[in-house]
Amino acid sequence: MAYETLFTPLQLGSLSIPNRVIMAPLTRSRTPNSVPSKMQEAYYGQRAGAGLIISEATNISPTAKGYVYTPGIWTDEQEAGWKGVVNAVHAKGGRIALQLWHVGRISHEMVQPDGQQPVAPSALKGEGAQCFVEFEDGTAGQHPTSTPRALETDEIPGIVDDYRQAAIRAKRAGFDMVEVHAANAYLLNQFLATGTNQRTDQYGGSLENRARFPLEVVDAVVEVFGAERVGIRLTPFIELFGLTDDEPEAMAFYLAEQLSKRGLAYLHLNEPNWIGGDVTFPEGFRQQMRERFNGSLIYCGNYDAERAETRINDNTADAVAFGRPYIANPDLPERFRVKATLTEPNQETFYGGDEKGYTDYPFMANGYDRIG
Repeated sequence: MAYETLFTPLQLGSLSIPNRVIMAPLTRSRTPNSVPSKMQEAYYGQRAGAGLIISEATNISPTAKGYVYTPGIWTDEQEAGWKGVVNAVHAKGGRIALQLWHVGRISHEMVQPDGQQPVAPSALKGEGAQCFVEFEDGTAGQHPTSTPRALETDEIPGIVDDYRQAAIRAKRAGFDMVEVHAANAYLLNQFLATGTNQRTDQYGGSLENRARFPLEVVDAVVEVFGAERVGIRLTPFIELFGLTDDEPEAMAFYLAEQLSKRGLAYLHLNEPNWIGGDVTFPEGFRQQMRERFNGSLIYCGNYDAERAETRINDNTADAVAFGRPYIANPDLPERFRVKATLTEPNQETFYGGDEKGYTDYPFMANGYDRIG
């Protein structure tokens, strides 16, 4: 068997997983009414061989949304749709976490309920940022984001409660875990970063203040699921959608210590080379994160099986998440196990559409020659 370390079991909080090949969250924009359907059941069920599936980013409320055709978790219908997905994954012996998402300023009035203005820590537009909207003629496409309004201090507890309610629904739907999305320049990341947070109240200024809201969200979700079933995703050092940060390393270390005190199951770090570049974390960063966080560390960022095995063997990671390879290889762990050739995904079908480029990628011929 190739890559034996990748196929050793892992205790992820209180959840036992059979391998360390994690399916990363992948926005696919195939829920026109924000309700998961039989198509999502098939898609996630096909990938149940992952040690853990982390779902596509899922909006916690109508105002959390920045992209049309992305799923939500704020209505009974959405909850029922996700329950079908969870059941499909569990029926094939898999485990699945729901990623909880609020985009903050990466949105537009056309996506927001009643055409209202998107919200953010400060009224700063994401320069060069695009969201995905539906136009009046029924077509959909990229569109520059709107200038957001700054959240009032007394509005923040309401958003914390939106996360709590989303976690309650996720638990009722049967998810094994939840992951708080605090990465990729979306709302919680906007609060963490110096370039997007210019507040003067208790949620801005100092490093501790900028981390306050994301940690309040974590605490609310932990109340529902228990810390041993909660993870969080971060992207230190990333510059995306106009987000910049003067203290990325200090914030990452502070969060690692605070999350460790809370007993979180895992910390999922999306690396700056996730789009294929050569930039990675500073020397010694991974070792410092290991020292500061006592849960499991998951890394994600343009990995192949060999690099993933090396990362786990050098004890800087406990598992590695794979994104794009999972699009075209529903049986990715088995392909790694036998060193099979990977199918290349069709980028034209990444976002939107139907089953084509979604549930029609083939399994391997050695006993996995059927779709589904």
